Amino acid sequence: MDAKQSSRRAFLGAGAFAGAALTACSAPDATPPEAATAPSLLGAPVRRYGERSPHETVARGVRDSQTPEAASSRTPLDETYGIITPSALHFERHHAGVPDIDPTAHKLLIHGLVERPMMFTLSDLKRMPSVSRVHFVECSGNSGGEWSAKGAPTVRLSHGLASCSEWTGVPLRVLLDEVGVKPEAKWLLAEGDDACRMQRSVMIEKALDDAIVAYGQNGEALRPEQGYPVRLVLPGWEGNTNVKWLRRIKLTEGPQFTKDETSKYTELMEDGEAWIFTFEMDAKSVITAPSGGHAIGGPGYHEVTGLAWSGRGKITSVEVSTDGGANWSEASLQQPVYSRAFTRFRLPWNWDGSECVLLSRCRDDTGYVQPTRQELIAQRGRYSAYHCNRIKGWRIAADGSVSNAEA
Repeated sequence: MDAKQSSRRAFLGAGAFAGAALTACSAPDATPPEAATAPSLLGAPVRRYGERSPHETVARGVRDSQTPEAASSRTPLDETYGIITPSALHFERHHAGVPDIDPTAHKLLIHGLVERPMMFTLSDLKRMPSVSRVHFVECSGNSGGEWSAKGAPTVRLSHGLASCSEWTGVPLRVLLDEVGVKPEAKWLLAEGDDACRMQRSVMIEKALDDAIVAYGQNGEALRPEQGYPVRLVLPGWEGNTNVKWLRRIKLTEGPQFTKDETSKYTELMEDGEAWIFTFEMDAKSVITAPSGGHAIGGPGYHEVTGLAWSGRGKITSVEVSTDGGANWSEASLQQPVYSRAFTRFRLPWNWDGSECVLLSRCRDDTGYVQPTRQELIAQRGRYSAYHCNRIKGWRIAADGSVSNAEA
């Protein structure tokens, strides 16, 4: 058989499979008899701002707290499509609540070890050269509960402190060129305009690479809880460094060791030393469907899908196991694949109805492979609450219910 015949047979086989699947899912006559005689009713009028269907009830999961101004909400990753997180579903993590800032009065000061200290208004920023890029933001405490042997029961609880958006704004290097960075400046301090004046130290190399002073998210202005009117976006770095409500950047000779980067966001090792400035988020993946709390309809064809991301660059491959890690199959990656962004992966799966465990593991373009829990503990010990990127498993029971594999 020549290549053309083989290709044609494969194509026809795929078509037959798809046709059979559609036939199995369709009723002989799905049109209700009253449809032909029902009166035509006018729909809703046009709106000034679009709304989702009242039949859709997806929402962020909000963690109850005695101090809701210093709490978080989680993205329902299992109820989103593609790689872009709707702005209204982007996770939140605040330390002092969401400030109400007048964009016409807000200014960004850049000073310190610079030739020309300058203030920039929002209008100034919008007149400058801009970029729009897709990047994820992930809290370094995301999946913190996965350090334990049990882990969380749903993907929202285990991985919901991560989201992915298209960010629009001015490359930070453009602003630094305007002020003239002095040679001795090796770091900068970014400060927010919230009540706690969130501060984080950032290396100058990152600032001059891909950092963005963003005023747009997913085609519109930033939401207040995402830093309106301007925020810092440091692609691939832990979420807290992406300072929201950005009001000040100070160029310095070294890191400032502020309260926000010493009392938190450090990792205690088993030898008593603490790691600080562990900025990059390691490669990570999770199956979002089927996942904990859901159910699948019975034996037969199902699509296993999920998300993978890496703070070091692009995802190059994702493997899925449907037998608890005994065997692995390569999943397909939705194109295009962006650097330091969510990547959607998919694998067709024919479930035979028996109990099984689904796993995913990813690799990025540095060659890094997502570790098991045991491998992660060997690297970072048992005392850290941050940067947990272990492989996560979901158990499919014979009745189709899905739960955490280690519960």
